[in-house]
Amino acid sequence: MTSQRQLTARAVAAAVLNRFDPRSNYAGPILNKLLPETGERQRATDLVFGTIRNRIAVDLAITKLAGRPVERIPDKLLNVIRIGVYELVYSPATPEYSVINEAVENAKTFVGKRQTGFVNAVLRQIARHIQNRQTPLANVYDQKTLPQTVATGCQFDTDILPDPEKSPVDYLAAAFSLPEWLVADWLTEFGAEKTQAICYASNRKPGIYARPNTLKITLQQLAEKFQEAEINCETTPDGTMLKIRSPKMVPELPGFAEGLFTIQDMTASYAMKMLRPSPGWTMLDLCAAPGTKTAQLAELTGDKAKIIATDTNKKRLEKVSENIARLGLSSISTIDYDGLQKDTSAKASFDAVVLDVPCSNTGVLAKRVEARYRIKPGTIKKLAKTQAELLQIAAAMTKPKGKICYSTCSIQKDENAEVVKNFLQRNPVFELENEELTLPGAGAFDHDGGYAAILNRNA
Repeated sequence: MTSQRQLTARAVAAAVLNRFDPRSNYAGPILNKLLPETGERQRATDLVFGTIRNRIAVDLAITKLAGRPVERIPDKLLNVIRIGVYELVYSPATPEYSVINEAVENAKTFVGKRQTGFVNAVLRQIARHIQNRQTPLANVYDQKTLPQTVATGCQFDTDILPDPEKSPVDYLAAAFSLPEWLVADWLTEFGAEKTQAICYASNRKPGIYARPNTLKITLQQLAEKFQEAEINCETTPDGTMLKIRSPKMVPELPGFAEGLFTIQDMTASYAMKMLRPSPGWTMLDLCAAPGTKTAQLAELTGDKAKIIATDTNKKRLEKVSENIARLGLSSISTIDYDGLQKDTSAKASFDAVVLDVPCSNTGVLAKRVEARYRIKPGTIKKLAKTQAELLQIAAAMTKPKGKICYSTCSIQKDENAEVVKNFLQRNPVFELENEELTLPGAGAFDHDGGYAAILNRNA
């Protein structure tokens, strides 16, 4: 989609959603191709991911308030309406007239003039049912209010959500656009209060955190550099990262191109800290792409370890090389997975093997917006089998007295503690040094969920 004039954020979002299917592709690559056509890149990004993240709730509002099941609305028309409903419900600072008027214009562009009246009627009907676009959440279990944040919601004049007393699962699944089976699993595992917190965190707009490349710059120096560029930031409670408060695309941040920092979630950074790598170690990052943890290993060891990064996806392995070059790291080399498998000298030769395995992404649903529409109960079992196999491969690469750092961005027991427990039963030469499950959080310093375990080889 090309044009002589710049597109609005809403037009870009509609174009992305028209090409997106949550079951078969990813919104990010589609969006990246279209972002150069708008001067509102951050806003377009927020509209795309916000609409996808809340799609079940948005569709529920359309069906209940407009009297037309979404299945009966053509896809291109539906996507324009979805963006409009998302803004009415989840972007209360955006003027109502702006939302509706541009939705009508986009309907004209993507579908034709004949459908503009329908779009106008649907959005105005939904707007009429909104009593308060942003109201304090006195009680999260309110059938008339769709939660926006932990503190606020959009209040309607009629029931939108299922009755929480009759079925907490149905209520939470609808309010937060999540699979019912997954909510039920969380309620069983974590209880009502923690599950509610997980749901909020799974639907938050994720914060952006910068981890300074300590080989080039200190945290304080990076903070000063951001502040000079009028970018608001705040130091995380552990004093190791900066939360960026200003809405800017990451490559546009000062110091990015020079390799002064890496974007990483706080939870994701914990695993390498748990490992406590030492200069002089020889380490293998077995599922390295895109290289965020690999780079962290190099920085934690003063770029004085020997680190090998590999991945089964050769194209994604190129991303590791790009990150290494940007950050100016010399202790990391990459090798394709087939080459590593053929290298007999790699067996039992590493002081530490980092294994960030493929997983269900249930700890990072706010970022991996497609995951909620793809994961099934059977998916978890298949992933656990793959994770166990990878752990055995890692074990064969670990030398006596060496360590494995096993991590996921899942909060499901079957992918975490159960995989580790079963591995230890099969491999008595290993013992558990430490493990930590972090549930996602939506507080001032929001963060993803994830799991990490350090396994020591005794012989």
